[in-house]
Amino acid sequence: MDNRAEVREFLMTRRARLTPDAAGITAGPNRRVAGLRRSEVATLAGVSVEYYAKLERGAIAGASASVLDSVSRALQLNDAEHAHLLDLARAADGVPSSGRARRRAVKPEAPRPSLLWALSAMTDAVAVVRDQRQNIVAANDLGRAFYSPLIGDGGRTPNFARFQFLDPAAHDFYPDWELFAEMCVAVIRAEAGRDPHDKGIQDLVGELSTRSDLFRTLWAAHNVRTHGTGTKRFHHPVVGDLTLVYEELAITAEPGQVLLVYTAEPGSPSAERLRLLASWAANPTNRADSASSAAP
Repeated sequence: MDNRAEVREFLMTRRARLTPDAAGITAGPNRRVAGLRRSEVATLAGVSVEYYAKLERGAIAGASASVLDSVSRALQLNDAEHAHLLDLARAADGVPSSGRARRRAVKPEAPRPSLLWALSAMTDAVAVVRDQRQNIVAANDLGRAFYSPLIGDGGRTPNFARFQFLDPAAHDFYPDWELFAEMCVAVIRAEAGRDPHDKGIQDLVGELSTRSDLFRTLWAAHNVRTHGTGTKRFHHPVVGDLTLVYEELAITAEPGQVLLVYTAEPGSPSAERLRLLASWAANPTNRADSASSAAP
């Protein structure tokens, strides 16, 4: 896999953001760059300047794990960035990342019945399954009600990234829209590094880069992250403001798919509003009306 441009831009942007002070280096006079020089990264990583320059040109194929670890430490990469660098190296060596089989299909496959049964058993939490292309491939009843602004009334497969950047309703649904936009792009960048052959990801990036100036700007920053766990704020059109915690769990039977579970702190106003949303969703008429009004 010739991913030299990806490697080059990733390493250059990481080097540019790291100041000498943060790296413990005394910056001399007449310094022309805010970040580190290649020679300084090489010294911190314990490799020759020539070898680091080769890596930063994108020639990462064959680099040992110890060298990549040293470069990661020198650039002070976080866990997600370190994993991304390893993914880029595996791709350059033609090795599938993290055991993920290469999957080229763009259209999501129908979820397994057992997965749908498991989701249906989760009645007090928002539970959705997304694939590496940011498509929602399955959801429980509360999940469909919660993401009704995104899901709409069917048709095109609901997609987190398209909703985030192309649907004006996202600005109302996500009070922290700018933060969510950065997170969304960073997650896609990490997924692209894990599976650079995935045409669905390539098509999504191409579409959003064409249609959204902000996406194009954020994509060029080469930031990566994993979703993991955290807290998010939402504004739902039916029940109003919600503060929810989330956990992201890998579905090992379907490489690339993850289960997102959102819950509220017990006894909190958000927990009560989730219960109201569950009651509202149990009425088929309400759900049909919401889907119709949310459709683009």
